[in-house]
Amino acid sequence: MNVKTYISCEPATGKELWRAEASDIDACVQAARHAWPEWASRPLANRIELLRRFANEVRKAGDEFAELIAREAGKPLWEARTEVDAVVNKVEISVNAYAERTGKKKLDSALQGTAAVRHKPHGVMVVLGPYNFPAHLPNGHIVPALIAGNTIVFKPSEKTPAVGEFLVKCFHQAGIPEGAVQLAIGGVEEGKALVGHKDIDGVLFTGSVQAGIAINRTLATNPAKIVALEMGGNNPIVVIDTPLLSDAAVLIVQSAFTTAGQRCTAARRLIVLDHLFEPLMQELLMLTRRLIIGEPFAEPAPFMGPVIDNPTAEALLNSFVHLISHGGKTLLNMRRTDENLPFLTPGIIDTTDMAERPDVELFGPLLQVIRVKDFDAAIAEANNTRFGLSASLIGGTPHDFDRFWANVRAGIINWNRPTNGASSAAPFGGVGLSGNHRPAAYYAADYCAYPVASTEVEQPRANIGVGLKNR
Repeated sequence: MNVKTYISCEPATGKELWRAEASDIDACVQAARHAWPEWASRPLANRIELLRRFANEVRKAGDEFAELIAREAGKPLWEARTEVDAVVNKVEISVNAYAERTGKKKLDSALQGTAAVRHKPHGVMVVLGPYNFPAHLPNGHIVPALIAGNTIVFKPSEKTPAVGEFLVKCFHQAGIPEGAVQLAIGGVEEGKALVGHKDIDGVLFTGSVQAGIAINRTLATNPAKIVALEMGGNNPIVVIDTPLLSDAAVLIVQSAFTTAGQRCTAARRLIVLDHLFEPLMQELLMLTRRLIIGEPFAEPAPFMGPVIDNPTAEALLNSFVHLISHGGKTLLNMRRTDENLPFLTPGIIDTTDMAERPDVELFGPLLQVIRVKDFDAAIAEANNTRFGLSASLIGGTPHDFDRFWANVRAGIINWNRPTNGASSAAPFGGVGLSGNHRPAAYYAADYCAYPVASTEVEQPRANIGVGLKNR
């Protein structure tokens, strides 16, 4: 049987970075299944100590890890370093979250004994990671799942497998058993095999809505398996009255174009009051044209690097052309700076007059602008999507934000802050096509263990007070 070989290339150079053969999925699952009883039976304090050692391993290898992320994902080195920091910080955040969200509880009930609540791990958890944060996002599933006592089969994106391999190596170097964290190399075929495998107990997924729906469909008839879906967004950033339009422009750029727009929380739609359109565009276009786009290690440091690969760049350019040819008006042209490499300049389009705006996640540096007459229309337009991950309001009063918060459908709603960069100390997730009501980050503990209720008495003590015949 021919075994498929997967190759990873650097987006910024096109050079081959890494290659390996696809993993034996059955062997990965069975190794994790075999390791689970021993790992789950360890004291919680021992599992936490090993995860803290993992954080130290990542910290020690921080420079090497950041350089690998920058090379394989194409993001600037400064941003790759922030991702490594997030991997390290995730451990203590998850320790605190596990104690708060799944702590043991006991309630005395006199002669009825003690009522208790404890949590158990599910078993073998599949983690499917994305390419935009190839270390931080899968790590956000893996760490809380390990703390809870699960074992892991982790399949990184086929576009960033080298980062996934490095992450798993850090777990093993920390003393976490190899069976407890298994690396599965592969693409769509191997991902499907993992999701449909009879010996897994759950799937923790971060990625596109199409893949998330396919996972949900596969497991829809098997409610015994936990499924946590962290998908994308068609996120709105709304600008109403503010005297600080230059600051608003900065927040929009940070929201729309950080990581070359390859964040699930990136702003895809800028909704602006009619009378602010011209002065805001003047600030926004001037700032966007100043952005440095370059390879990860360039000096001066670039604001953003390339998108992940050439097919992605071509798809985004095709989307730009589609919007223009269906009624959109170019405000800033998207173009490739190198026809052989996936570097794109940000594109901004006024789509106000389009008869039908596609409700899709355009995963890159492409921003649609929609003009509205008033705040009510802005809220209605913000909700004009099947997604519901992130939304931001810029400007207005506390009362305006209260209205915005109360009426906008999203799992993350910010005021005078970007749509992205959510806190790891808070839940992270969305509604609609953005998720299945299992938020990650601080609330990941909720889907990594299940509660077990008990009533307990040290000696059997019982009687039947009614309904018995006389002796």
